[in-house]
Amino acid sequence: MPTNYQITGQKGETFVIKNCTCPKCKKKEKTLRKLPPNFKCADLICDFCGYLAQVKTMNVKDVEIKPDRILGSASKPQEERMDAGIFFPLFIVLMHTNKKAVYYLPADLQVKEMFEKRKPLSQDAKRPGWQGFNYKIKDYKERMIRLI
Repeated sequence: MPTNYQITGQKGETFVIKNCTCPKCKKKEKTLRKLPPNFKCADLICDFCGYLAQVKTMNVKDVEIKPDRILGSASKPQEERMDAGIFFPLFIVLMHTNKKAVYYLPADLQVKEMFEKRKPLSQDAKRPGWQGFNYKIKDYKERMIRLI
């Protein structure tokens, strides 16, 4: 059974797929598709040009206010890609009741300092020692582009 975070994430991915075009090829048809669950560091692919992107979704009080921090995923795969100079573009979906906003953070405007490791999970957790990260975007909000 999916968690509330997973349900929220699925809603955000579906919203981007239905309402956004691929930022790379800009094909007018809806070419963005979901990747399989647990695909590392990316959620969507353009089935025309192969563009990959990450989607992060948050329930907020006001979709006009960009968050300071966004919950990321596993830190190790992200760190390995950053060390290789690979950053994935980010769609940020903010939701409040019936209002939604989509912000976009291109890969070439991301820096390693935006990624903040979280404390590893305790030994009592389902996945002891697993470590996630946060997108720390407080100082980089001007780099986010509002799409919707």
